Amino acid sequence: MGRGIALSYIFAGVPALLVDLKERTEIEREEQVANSLRELAGDLEFLAKVNLVDESEIESILSRVSFTHRHADNNHIGKCAIVYEAVPEVMGAKKDAFSYISEHAAEEAIVASTTSTFLVTELADLITNSSRFLNAHWLNPAHLMPLVEISKGDQTSQSTIDELVSSLHSIGKETVICSASPGYIVPRIQAVAMNEAARLVEEGVASAEDVDKAVNFGFGPRFAVLGLLEFIDWGGGDILYFADQYLSEKVDARYTAPDIVVSNMKNQKNGIRDGVGFFNYTDVDITEYRERRMKDFVSLLSHRNLLPVYNRAERK
Repeated sequence: MGRGIALSYIFAGVPALLVDLKERTEIEREEQVANSLRELAGDLEFLAKVNLVDESEIESILSRVSFTHRHADNNHIGKCAIVYEAVPEVMGAKKDAFSYISEHAAEEAIVASTTSTFLVTELADLITNSSRFLNAHWLNPAHLMPLVEISKGDQTSQSTIDELVSSLHSIGKETVICSASPGYIVPRIQAVAMNEAARLVEEGVASAEDVDKAVNFGFGPRFAVLGLLEFIDWGGGDILYFADQYLSEKVDARYTAPDIVVSNMKNQKNGIRDGVGFFNYTDVDITEYRERRMKDFVSLLSHRNLLPVYNRAERK
């Protein structure tokens, strides 16, 4: 993950420093640096193959990354405006990393853990000046996935959030903000979806191939354009409620509608047709909105060669 984050920055023209905190011999350190450069070069060579960068630029991009280790005499971490912690998901390793960061990083530097395991509130006390600390959950492959989930702690300052968001946007990333909750946003949604896919195979409902085909050609394209909550508003929260009711009775109670869906339905907040649902459509030109979303959908289908077959000749 550390290399993927570094690649995201150097690809966007921003210098990055990779700090190795593991105890190694001098030879092992040299091998580690060589391996890191090979992996970065390999990723850039792939990007050149898909025409995202010219092969002649790879060497220049790689020159923006530098390496150091915890015992180096000339340690430049103090010059870094943002420090990402990406050590293994072991509390002992986290404590050691944050102790090192607290000692060597600038007092005003933003410190962001990339953990997918520990809550920001569990880690904040490990760093000096916890107002500058938060979690930044990158998704693999970090240099290609556009989203970074930011989880703020009770003491995280707004300026820290704003500066990190600005930095991420400057290198082409999209950001979402969530509270200190296990699983952030994406992992919670994908865990439910992946478990349900596995159950479909387990129950003999469909083969693994057909479950994944249903996702690739049905579930995936739809929600690449409309968000899950936006889709509820599009079709109507009451439609979801009655579908949940049927599935909870026929399949399992895990399909029971959440309270917010029940409440929205009772209060006539079913989405577009009521003018409000999870989103407010009071001042939205619904015709233009629907057309814009459908154009996005057609564009996606066209890119994936999934548009419906059209034949001018009448078939008999």
